[in-house]
Amino acid sequence: MVNTKIRLIIFFAARWRSSIQSAKTGPGADCSSDHELLIAKFRLQLKVGKTTRPFRYDLNQTPCDYTVEVTNRIKGIRSDRVPEELWMEVHDIGQEAVIKTIPKKKKCKKVKWFSEEALQTALKRREVKGKGEKERYAHLNAEFQRIARRDKKAFLNDQCKEIKENNGMGKTRDLFKKIRDTKGTFHAKMGTIKDRNCMDLTEAEDIYKRWQEYTEELYKKDLHDQDNHDVVTTHLEPDILECEVKWALGSITTNKASGGDGIPVELFQMLKDGALKVLHSICQHIWNTQQWPQDWKTSVFLPIPKKGNFKECSNYSTIALISQASKVMLKILQGRLQQYVNCELPDVQAGFRKGRGTRDQI
Repeated sequence: MVNTKIRLIIFFAARWRSSIQSAKTGPGADCSSDHELLIAKFRLQLKVGKTTRPFRYDLNQTPCDYTVEVTNRIKGIRSDRVPEELWMEVHDIGQEAVIKTIPKKKKCKKVKWFSEEALQTALKRREVKGKGEKERYAHLNAEFQRIARRDKKAFLNDQCKEIKENNGMGKTRDLFKKIRDTKGTFHAKMGTIKDRNCMDLTEAEDIYKRWQEYTEELYKKDLHDQDNHDVVTTHLEPDILECEVKWALGSITTNKASGGDGIPVELFQMLKDGALKVLHSICQHIWNTQQWPQDWKTSVFLPIPKKGNFKECSNYSTIALISQASKVMLKILQGRLQQYVNCELPDVQAGFRKGRGTRDQI
């Protein structure tokens, strides 16, 4: 009778090899079996996923190719369609032209104040460290620290000079941009929030539902509320004029965040007459049919933390990002309604109205 032992070999993938801290076998079961207990100690480390921020296009370097391509493609659009189809075609044309012609903003990965001398010293320090020369490494490390401090001090002095010049010249946008780049932006941690019952919510879906519930309560309005205004019958308003679209497009503030469609208003403003006709067609169809494109009706709410406990939804300011193209129609409606509002306002009303401030009442 030959005694044989069955050896069980366990293979681990190379990915998990570093996770095994120790492995050993225990005593057998002592029941006429050659099986032995295998004990292993694992320490698993998972990589934390990084969320990539959406890239931005450099609108300051918009080439003429964008204007030419979009203008030529817009000319072939049939305007006798519903606003949703017409807008989606304009949206796709704009997105394709942006991706094809406009460069993206580049982010500087290295520290801005590093000079070429500091980088070369850092490379020499790395080579010496690899060779194991401790004395020379200490000397190069001290030299690198001295050069880096000198470069950082010179960089901050230049930044302060530019901030002072922008402040003196009244360039507020460049002023605050320099301050923000130098100081850095505060990002509040938004890990968990509390529900109605003050219970912490950790799942992304639950947090999303809580924000949806909070914004609906914050902006809800009783549509069946009866007002006390008398019904006034007026004449029918005229159609949307192309000059109104031109005025509305030019009056929209630039350098604002785009809505859900991702198209900033600068891309329409640089098209000039090419964008006027297609936007005029969309606005005219909306005026006649009361049917708005879905992108124009969608608002993206962004919570901005204030003071206090960041787990409370009430400690956030909510701003709504709407489509920049929809502001054209909203500006036209505002301009037409403003004429009737001015007639209803009394002469003693000062402030919160155009052309008459509180000092004009003196």
